[in-house]
Amino acid sequence: MKAFLLVDVLLVVLLVVVLAVTLPGRGGGGRDDAGAADASASASPTPAAAADRPVTFALPSGNIECEMSTSGVVCTIGTFTYAPPQVTGCDAGAGHVVRLDADGFAFQCEDDGVPDLGTPVELAYGATQTVGGYTCSSGTDGVTCTDAAGVGFRLARAQWVTLP
Repeated sequence: MKAFLLVDVLLVVLLVVVLAVTLPGRGGGGRDDAGAADASASASPTPAAAADRPVTFALPSGNIECEMSTSGVVCTIGTFTYAPPQVTGCDAGAGHVVRLDADGFAFQCEDDGVPDLGTPVELAYGATQTVGGYTCSSGTDGVTCTDAAGVGFRLARAQWVTLP
């Protein structure tokens, strides 16, 4: 009986350590599709913070998540109703992951699966996030991301559009 108690205590301690290591610095995001907005008007980081690490956010619906850095933007969409695009040389699926970087906008081959961004901070509808030369705006019509020249995309459950 003492052996089982000792194993239980060790498992609880291990769980607490794992949670303490993985949870700090992660914000909670709403996952409802009702469109409830976060109280913050914008989640823009300081320029120093943007240079140090990528910034991740999710739209209030929880269906679209993005990671921004000075080298570009990667967004994933959980569910969509548009016809998935063909990605040249890709035998795996496509349609869930888009990228905007110095090479422009493109859907990514999902041969490595869809990236998990963890628990990104919610970017309220109407709010904007900027990192380096990239800007993304959250709206009830999806996420719109552009580079400094205005090249980019709008991604939503029903459609995607290349900009400009």
